[in-house]
Amino acid sequence: MDFAEWATLVSAATAAGWVDAVVGGGGLIILPTLLLVAPTLAPQTALGTNKLAALCGTSAATVTFASKVPMRWRLLLPGAALAAVTAGLGSAAVGLIDRRFFIPIVMVVLVGVALFVTLRPSIGVTMATHPPTRRKTILVVALAAGLVGGYDGLLGPGTGTFLIITFATLLGTEFVRAAAMAKVINCGSNLGSLIFLGATGHVIWALGLAMAVGNIAGAIVGSRMALARGAGFVRVVLLVVVVTMVIRLGWQQFG
Repeated sequence: MDFAEWATLVSAATAAGWVDAVVGGGGLIILPTLLLVAPTLAPQTALGTNKLAALCGTSAATVTFASKVPMRWRLLLPGAALAAVTAGLGSAAVGLIDRRFFIPIVMVVLVGVALFVTLRPSIGVTMATHPPTRRKTILVVALAAGLVGGYDGLLGPGTGTFLIITFATLLGTEFVRAAAMAKVINCGSNLGSLIFLGATGHVIWALGLAMAVGNIAGAIVGSRMALARGAGFVRVVLLVVVVTMVIRLGWQQFG
C-alpha cells in the first residue's frame, strides 16, 4: 500500500476510536475501509489487524474513563478474562459458521435497541434508584462478557453498543458509567480474538500498530467528550450509531 492508503486507514482508525469510546461500533468504520483499500485482504486478516488497533484504543479509553469513573475492578477484570476466552473461541469458529445468518439477526437486535432507547428516554440517563444486588451484578457482567465476548470474536459489529445497553438496562447504570464498564470487557474480547488471530497468522502487525496510534487518539478524545458532556450526549450518539449500523449492515447483506 502507498502513503495515501496508509493515511486513509489511520484516519479511519481515528474516527473508529472516537465512536468506539463513546458507544461502540468502530469496527463498522475500520473493517469496510480495510477491505476497500486492500480488496485482496482475507476477512480474517482484516479482522485481526482491526483487533490490534481496537485493543490499543479500548485500553486508552479504559484508562481515561477510569480516571473519572469509579470502576469495580474485582468484578470487571474476571469479566474481561471470560470475554477473552469466549472471543478466542468465537474467532476460532469463524470458518465453521455461515455468517450470513448472523447479519439479519444483528440488524433486528439493533432495531430493537434503537426503539427501546427511543421509547424509554430515562434508560441510561440517570442511575437506578435501587441499585442491583451484588449477585445480580455478577450474573449480568458474566453473561454479557460470555455472550457478547463470543459474538465479538465471531462477528463483531456493535460489541460495545450491546455491552452498554446491557449494563444500562439490566443494572440501571447511566450511559457514561456503562460505557466505562463496557471498555473493560471489550478490552478482554479484543485481546482474546487478537491472540487467536495473531497465532494463526491473520494480523498485519506494522499496519495494525500504525492504525493503533490513530485509534488511541480517537479513543482518548471520545472518552473525554463522553465524560464532559454526560449521558445525554452518549444517548444521542448511541442512537445515531445504531441507525448507521443497521443501514450499513443492510447494505452489506442486501445491497
